[in-house]
Amino acid sequence: MTHPLQLTYIGVLVAVLANQLCLPVPAIVFLMAGGALSVHGGMRAGAIVLLSVLPCLAADGLWFWFGRKWGSQALRLLCRFSDDPRACSRGAHEKFRRHGLRLLCVAKFLPGLDALLPPVAGAEGVPVARFLALDSVGSFLWASFYVGLGFCFSNQLEIAIHWTKQFGTVIALLIGVPLGLYTARRGLTVVRMIRRLQVRRISPPMLDRKLRSSRKVAVLDLSEFEEETGNEPEGIPGAFRVDPSRLRKSPRITVPDGVDIVLYCSSQRDLVSARVAVGLEGIGIKDVWVLDGGLRAWRDYSFPISHSQEPPEKVAERLGITLPQV
Repeated sequence: MTHPLQLTYIGVLVAVLANQLCLPVPAIVFLMAGGALSVHGGMRAGAIVLLSVLPCLAADGLWFWFGRKWGSQALRLLCRFSDDPRACSRGAHEKFRRHGLRLLCVAKFLPGLDALLPPVAGAEGVPVARFLALDSVGSFLWASFYVGLGFCFSNQLEIAIHWTKQFGTVIALLIGVPLGLYTARRGLTVVRMIRRLQVRRISPPMLDRKLRSSRKVAVLDLSEFEEETGNEPEGIPGAFRVDPSRLRKSPRITVPDGVDIVLYCSSQRDLVSARVAVGLEGIGIKDVWVLDGGLRAWRDYSFPISHSQEPPEKVAERLGITLPQV
């Protein structure tokens, strides 16, 4: 039985590589289809597994190198668009420290952790040879499981053949459409962030003047948004530290008229504060500003630094702000 469009080894390799590079490609469908076809001699199961392990090692090796070169910044990149980036990053580190590198053997069966573990291992200084050895084991187990699953259910070969006949359509629908929607959504978010930054930036001197005036200003320290910023409570005097996910996930927050909200984080990456500003705007909070350059720029101007911060509830009460309950 032959068909003009057949699932190929190159197709499997590309699908697995794209999946491991965090693209929305259903690699396990290709593995299962290949396993089903191998029963009837259409493909060789051993070759499918081998050609799945190689792209896994290539992609994971790339993420490992990113982690080794840029440390936790690589992990923050992957966690950037999660609901709670700090919790995402911290959770990956905690799982690695609790279970060790052997977690690589099962990571590919755990959505989310699969992508995070290689850069964590790189940032933690794991030897390259040991990482590649255990990652090879994990990749082999993952590929073998799904190829074997397709092999065992080879009586559903007609489904696999349908997939191979519609290979081009599958690529367009299951890869192109989700990827296009994902890209458009993230692009819109970035545009909104940039727009917010263009019209709502505030310089450190301007913030200093606002704080010295009689105007009510709520300065929110978003260090909790960033991965592992340390335990130092340093911040701008009068600021209070809030987990931004607590703000963005709850509509139960009110800000009186005449109160300016100024956001800052410990680094100079204004997009961190901008994303939170967009989230606050989404739940109806206006007059939100982003401190240009963050806490580092504030220090560069030699403005005072506080080594203790008031409880958020106390500052909010003084300004008439109602915060969501924890």
